[in-house]
Amino acid sequence: MSPLNLTGQAQELRNLAHEFEALRDRVRGVSYTPGTDALRQIGPLLLATQDLTAVLVVRLGALANSPYTRTPGSHASLECLSSLVLASTLAGNDLARALHANPLEGAPFPGYRADNASDRVARHATAIPRMTGHLNDAAHQLDLSATGCHYVATGITSDLADTQAHQVKSGQQTAGPALSPAQYDALKALSAGEGKLYESSQRGLGVTRVVTRDGTRVSIATFRALVKRRLVTADTSTSLWHGQKITVTEQGQRAQAQHRPHPVTPPAVAAPVPAAPRAQKARR
Repeated sequence: MSPLNLTGQAQELRNLAHEFEALRDRVRGVSYTPGTDALRQIGPLLLATQDLTAVLVVRLGALANSPYTRTPGSHASLECLSSLVLASTLAGNDLARALHANPLEGAPFPGYRADNASDRVARHATAIPRMTGHLNDAAHQLDLSATGCHYVATGITSDLADTQAHQVKSGQQTAGPALSPAQYDALKALSAGEGKLYESSQRGLGVTRVVTRDGTRVSIATFRALVKRRLVTADTSTSLWHGQKITVTEQGQRAQAQHRPHPVTPPAVAAPVPAAPRAQKARR
């Protein structure tokens, strides 16, 4: 299974927000006459709301079952998306209530009096305020759904940006300060292998020195600086008199790859200015 494209998910939520906004405007602007016409006008709005609710459930499931859940801040986005499923469902419920309040025409059972024109007018006058209230409630819930989709899309984008910034900052902290040219040369020589740390006696004093295979000179101060930064280690199980093998750590290998010393540009030397020729003495 390919990893979830969170940037794509954020854009899908923005598109969904625009669909909720368009549906909200349709609900606010719906024009109908109670009865069959109202069913014809409001019924498709209810079906469209249910379709958008189904899309919300799919988006929620995709995010809730993805690595996004390990991203700081994802819990708030998922909670908001879950509440939008409820809001859009309530919008559908309000539209269903509007249809339920809609007086439909039909013939009564045998023996019952059929409605006349005045009866229908009275039923319509009672139904219209109720239907209008349900339609207004549905538009409000659709507006909340649109706003929430925009909010979650922005949250996902912000969470991704914060995570990337944290990774860059962590990488910079892990890399540590730049290597000096001497440290870089020492790592390069020790990476070739067979570098050893020795202690010898000169004039009665113990002198510690580093020996490399290619003969690169590594001062003990440079070596200790590399040890302090955990870029190299020495095998302390062996005596210094016999030589302790020096190993470049993984951190040291990364430092060597990341830190390239800038070439030292020699100072520009101005070209000598030719001396002005001396005037020849006039011949007497």
